[in-house]
Amino acid sequence: MDRSTSTAGPPPSNKRRNILSPTRIQALNDDIMCSVFSFLDLVHLIRCTSVCKSWSGVIDKSKLLQILCCKQRGFLGGDFDLPTSSERTWKSKLRDLAISQHRSALHTGHVDIYQWKGHSDGIDRCKMKMGLILTGGSGKVLRLWSVERYKCLAEYSLPQTGSLIDFNFDESKVVGLVGNRICLWRRNERRSIFTSQSGQFPKSACMCYVDPEAVVGCEDGRARVFDMYGRKWSRIIKMHNGPITCLSLSDDQLLIGGSSFGHIALSDLSSDQQVATLKTNDFAGLTTLCYNSRSHIVFSGSRSGRASSWDLRMMKQLWEARVSPNIISSIQHMRDDISILAVGGIDGVVRLVDPQNGEFLSNCIIYESSRKLNSLETCNSIVTRKKGLRVSEDARFDLMPRISRPSISCLAVGMQKVVTTHADGYIRVWKFSK
Repeated sequence: MDRSTSTAGPPPSNKRRNILSPTRIQALNDDIMCSVFSFLDLVHLIRCTSVCKSWSGVIDKSKLLQILCCKQRGFLGGDFDLPTSSERTWKSKLRDLAISQHRSALHTGHVDIYQWKGHSDGIDRCKMKMGLILTGGSGKVLRLWSVERYKCLAEYSLPQTGSLIDFNFDESKVVGLVGNRICLWRRNERRSIFTSQSGQFPKSACMCYVDPEAVVGCEDGRARVFDMYGRKWSRIIKMHNGPITCLSLSDDQLLIGGSSFGHIALSDLSSDQQVATLKTNDFAGLTTLCYNSRSHIVFSGSRSGRASSWDLRMMKQLWEARVSPNIISSIQHMRDDISILAVGGIDGVVRLVDPQNGEFLSNCIIYESSRKLNSLETCNSIVTRKKGLRVSEDARFDLMPRISRPSISCLAVGMQKVVTTHADGYIRVWKFSK
């Protein structure tokens, strides 16, 4: 489980945060740490394993998780027996439990929204991993945030020439597509450590990155592959006859590209050979893609508000449905989760969809009343908390005030949370709890 599965819900009090902060606990011996962890319930203990290797190692060695598993056999199944179960088995059970609670919270739980002004200009893109959010847009800076503390941890200045197109990050680096250049930053440094030469490919619209390669989708229908270690453009892959609008990359080096004509092309990144072309019934153009490595299913959203699902093992479309009356800007799921999709777009509604059939599970907007969290401030911007409101799909969203549903430019999904970014520079963390 990645660190995006960290604690959901209201921020802990200062007292609790001081007691359970990694820096303080690392100064304690393992026995004392076990005593502290023993006061937590199963879900919070699972989240603690994602904080750092030190915490995960202590919890694993103490057998706390296995003991709590046995106490929750109603969740995990009556055939689960601790003495005979392998580590792989009970960790799989834990993952299933966490996913089950994630789905239940997003489907029917209470919604609290924590929002703050993250950029003075609009935010076009966001990425969330390991409990961190990376945001950027029309301004000349990328910002890295803590999901739980709403605090800016780092800033990365963009080159003065060219606008930000797309970006991604991992444990050690940030990779950005700025104009027609690839830029690279170390996570712990603000200055760019590398910028590729400009003018080497046509106008681009998207990028995907899996170390050590960044792939750029261009308006001529070709994808350009940049070797991060060799620091050069290594090859060109023909994917579409029209502009590539969105890209994703599977764990087994399958490049997935959506086009302005509503088609999805699949190419083998290792051999540069095109594998297949999937044709949707939507000719309005695809705007977003996400790939689920656990189910081998790719999901797409379009300018006409339609979403579709394809099983890449059978090269078969599973469903296609109109999920929004307007442009879908982002469709995402939590890594390896096959139970729930989040969809956001120009109408500002956070829609939660069943990935098995495309049916609606819930629709969320902002309840207008709010209160200020005086103890929280980030980048000179006060964090405010608002309530989320669930509404039926039959509701007339067009008659609801825009303040309740600001247009969503991008979204990301973590454990019991959805992060949305907006053209007015705001970042909103939607936290779902039972």
